[in-house]
Parts: sequence; structure tokens; C-alpha cells
Amino acid sequence: MGKTLNCISPINGSVYASRETLDLDAARAEVAAARTAQKAWAVRPLQERIDLVMAGVAAIGEMNDEIVPELAHMMGRPVRFGGEFGGFNERASHMAQIAAESLADIEVGEDATFKRYIKRIPHGVVFVVAPWNYPYMTAINTVAPALIAGNSVVLKHATQTLLVGERMAKAFHAAGVPEDVFKNVFLDHDTTSALIAEKAFDFVNFTGSVGGGQAMERAAAGTFTGVGTELGGKDPGYVMNDADVDAAIDTLIDGAMFNSGQCCCGIERIYVHESLYDSFLEKALAVVNGYKLGNPLEAETTIGPMANVRFAQEVRDQIAEAVEQGAVAHIATMEADDGGAYLTPQILTNVTHEMRVMRDESFGPVVGIMKVSSDEEAIKLMNDSEFGLTASIWTKDLERAQAVGDQIETGTVFMNRADYLDPALCWTGCKNTGRGGGLSMIGYHNLTRPKSYHLKKVTG
Repeated sequence: MGKTLNCISPINGSVYASRETLDLDAARAEVAAARTAQKAWAVRPLQERIDLVMAGVAAIGEMNDEIVPELAHMMGRPVRFGGEFGGFNERASHMAQIAAESLADIEVGEDATFKRYIKRIPHGVVFVVAPWNYPYMTAINTVAPALIAGNSVVLKHATQTLLVGERMAKAFHAAGVPEDVFKNVFLDHDTTSALIAEKAFDFVNFTGSVGGGQAMERAAAGTFTGVGTELGGKDPGYVMNDADVDAAIDTLIDGAMFNSGQCCCGIERIYVHESLYDSFLEKALAVVNGYKLGNPLEAETTIGPMANVRFAQEVRDQIAEAVEQGAVAHIATMEADDGGAYLTPQILTNVTHEMRVMRDESFGPVVGIMKVSSDEEAIKLMNDSEFGLTASIWTKDLERAQAVGDQIETGTVFMNRADYLDPALCWTGCKNTGRGGGLSMIGYHNLTRPKSYHLKKVTG
């Protein structure tokens, strides 16, 4: 008998959706069906797989009017922002465009005696464990290229966004992707771990917490199953002395607060050159004080509740601890702040790296701002973290940005932008942010394995 998964809406704390999990035997049967179906899927022409996947993507777009309020109910993002289809489509489209080149044979050489080349072979069954914060975009990062490369996909989505996997499966099946090639499943943690431990999957892609990533790797230990992870982040922004302050404020504060701060590559720490610090802080406070905290279903709301009361409590605890240790909280409690999921966005100054709010992942609408006097000081502070996903540098000097970027321990260096995932670039991290890489040509390489052909034509 399975367990019940409940999506608790942050809007009012009610149960928005419930689903029963599969028991281990039923889950095994689902994966077995995906493995059987993968063989026929992999031998279909590449262009046919691309066309079917992109038809599935388009079918999601046709559901967008239903998806937007559904996301507001499930995880609190205001409807005014229109959902995720733009990024969802952009990422899938780019991976479709580069598929032929990325999956092409690597020609090593041919003469009268030998033909040698390397093929990219799909792993088989790819298990995607997707998070709730950008539930469509994070899932498509792996689902689209995995299917295009010839894998079958088993998708397990977060309980907080319980209906997303169902929607994706419905859309892709309606577009012609076989049901056993792309499966959405509801699993508890024990069943998930058991499947990984018994080598049910050929590759596992997990996006979520550090603890969740560790659990995935422990389950896979000794199986030689590849595990790709994108875990925590504490992404810094650095505003240099020659930066466009207004542009930096607009982007960095939005990067810290958008989606109630629940962004994988959200800005959680900002370091500002001392010559610009006062003006940066004054304008940043004006931006945040202009936000409207409230019900995400209302058009005037610019920042909604956090996805879960316990997520909001962690942010409140970090802020309270920082203030006790001497930090200054600048934003007065907003009217809609209920002490639960609805949380006032906050800017902190007089912060240090001794405070949890500057070390632990907050994943909420709070950012600490520190004054620095040099690139060297900023680099040292940016690297003083267990995480490394992205870093945002603000300057008019490209060479300076590159030189500083070379010294930052991170997966992506941004100059004069932040909180954006370019599908042409590898989405990757270092340290406790995890390992592996998605999107770009490298994403395809991680979703396939190399197979070498050394063919001798003449034996006499």
C-alpha cells in the first residue's frame, strides 16, 4: 500500500492536491516498462524524436492559462509573472537545435585499412528528480535532452508541485511520445532509494538540497550508476567601483527577491565597493519597500508567500539570529506578513560571515549587503562559501571581470547580469553545489555514454 503525498498550498494552508505513491513492486514494473520501451525509442530517427519532444513542449504552452494559477496555488508565485513557458520553451528549443551536432559521431579517421569513430549512446533509463521552485524549467533541462538523445525518462516531481509531472506527461503523450518512454511517478523516499540501489536506472539527475543529493549518492554507492546533482547555493554579487549602480540594483535585488527568493541561482550575498555603498543601499531599500506582498492570485501582488511555512521559518530564524548578532534589518514588517508563509522581504547590513544568513542557503527573500574596498577582498568573501553555482560581477571593464571571474570558485560567472540560465552554456556547479552539468553540448554528453568503434577492414 502506498503513502499519500499532499501538496499544501501556501496561499491558505489547505491541501491543494493529493496523490498515492507506488509501492516498490509497482514502481519496479513502471521502470521495467520504461526500459523495454527505450530500445524502440532509441532506434527512431533523431529528427523524429526531436519533433515529438518539441510537440510536447508546445502542448505545455497550450496549457499555460491553466498552469499559471495552478503554480500560484502550489508554490506561491504571483500570477502576474505569467508562469515558466518562456524559459521552458527556450531551453528545449536550444537543445533540439544542437542535438544533431552534439550527438554526432566523433570521426577519428578512416583509410583503406581502418575506420575509427566514437558514438554517443543513450544511457537507457534516466531518472529525473525535479524541484518545486521552477518546476517546469528545471525538469525540462533534463527531460528534453534525455528523450532526444534516445533515453526513456522516469520523472519524480517534488510534493510541493505535485501536479507538474502529470501535466508534462499528459502533454508529451498527447503529442505522440509513447507513454512508457516518458513516465511520471509518485514515489516516497524509501522506494526511490531502493530503486536506485538495485540499479533500476542508468543515470540519475537530482536537483534539490545537499541532504537530498547525499541520499541519492548513498543509494547509488557501488552500483556505478551515474548521478548528476545540482544542490545548494549562496550566490554572490559584486558591485565594483565603476559599475552602473542603477542597473546593478535593478538586477541584483530582483535576483535576490524574485519568486520570494526561491531561485537556484538567486542572489543571497552582495558585496559593494565602498565608494558606491551608500547610494546602492538607499536605492535598494526603495526597490524593496515598493513591493506588494500578498495573495499570488491577485494581479497587484509582486511578491507572494514562500512555498511552505517551514521554508519561511528558516529564513525568519536566519534573520533573527543575524539581528541578535548585530545585523541591521531595514525593511519594516509588511501588512500581509502573517508569521507563516507570507514573509516580508528583507535587506540586512552590518552582516558578517560569522552569521548563518551569510553562510547557509537561505532560499528566501533576504539578502545581506557588505562594504568592500578592493577586488581582493571581494574575491576572498565570495569564495568563503561551501557552495559554488553562480557569481555576478558588475563593472564596465570586461578584462577586469574576466580576471576576477577566473579567481571565483563557481559554476557560472555573470557580468552585468544575474539569475539567468543560458541553455547554450553548461549549467554546473562546484563544491557542495554538486557535480555534473546540464544543457549545452555538455548536457548531451552527460546523458549519453561514449562507445568506440575500431574497425579493421583488411585482415590479409
